[in-house]
Amino acid sequence: MCPMQHLIDAIDAELPQTQCGKCGQPGCRPYAEAVANGEAINRCPPGGERTVARLAAITGRPVIALEQPAQSPLTAYIREDECIGCTKCIQACPVDAILGAAKQMHTVIVDQCTGCELCVAPCPVDCIDLLPHPQWQAASSEAQQQRYLAYRADQGRKRFEARQQRLAAQAEAKRQRRAQRQARPGTQQAATLSESALRANRMRLAAVIKRLTRQQQRAEDDTQRRSLTARIAEHQAKLDELDRRLGQAQAPSTPRTPGLQQKRMAVNAAEQSLRKARQQLAHAERQHDPAAQASAQQQIAQASAMLEQALASQPPSPGKPS
Repeated sequence: MCPMQHLIDAIDAELPQTQCGKCGQPGCRPYAEAVANGEAINRCPPGGERTVARLAAITGRPVIALEQPAQSPLTAYIREDECIGCTKCIQACPVDAILGAAKQMHTVIVDQCTGCELCVAPCPVDCIDLLPHPQWQAASSEAQQQRYLAYRADQGRKRFEARQQRLAAQAEAKRQRRAQRQARPGTQQAATLSESALRANRMRLAAVIKRLTRQQQRAEDDTQRRSLTARIAEHQAKLDELDRRLGQAQAPSTPRTPGLQQKRMAVNAAEQSLRKARQQLAHAERQHDPAAQASAQQQIAQASAMLEQALASQPPSPGKPS
């Protein structure tokens, strides 16, 4: 094993394996790889100060303060009487800790939930709460807390890897079925990641961008704001690249007007952002949180401007006057 791979493994072993993306990477392993290549060691809120100290010891860097406040172990709870069975939370969960089916009530496997929060943003009816994990609360000593954290990390890593393998297997089966239907050479393009894996990575990146955007809006000084702006731009570039690769993976069989699909995607994305911002405003109003209300109203204004711009750039449908 090469020294770099050994370093990545050592860093990954110290991460909490929540797969939450709060570090700016789409999972704990990618963050370990980024740290090994020079990224800051203080971007893991679930790991807290203890993880920063361990990463500092492994990498030989100085201990620095966490970039975001440390976060105690959480778990998601679905208010089941409000759930509409849309399956969006199931698709977002990186460790397959949510059970349910389309148009059926969903529920969280609390024992397996890592508290990553990735299921909250996609929920169209805002019926998911994040609460302290009962196993963490039940721990009466530091030794019990450490045993729970070790268990969570072990389960989080195993379930995340199992999910990635499942998605890859499903994508491969889908690719083979498509190839059999088309039965023409040159219709499939090779890709380093399957379409399902690309979509999963895209969902995580979108959640990371939303979280960084909220942090940027709450930033109190220009230095932190500029740093967050740079990170948002970096992840937006990755998101754009994923969209490009997804477009190639889908390989549409019918010709389309150049740029039309991208413009429609821009409209859909703006509409989704506006819908989410309105949901956040409604939630903030229910919580009587003026700061959150102001933030949501700002997001609504931004999303509305994005939607107007996207609609203005979209060409008229065939048969409609311009």
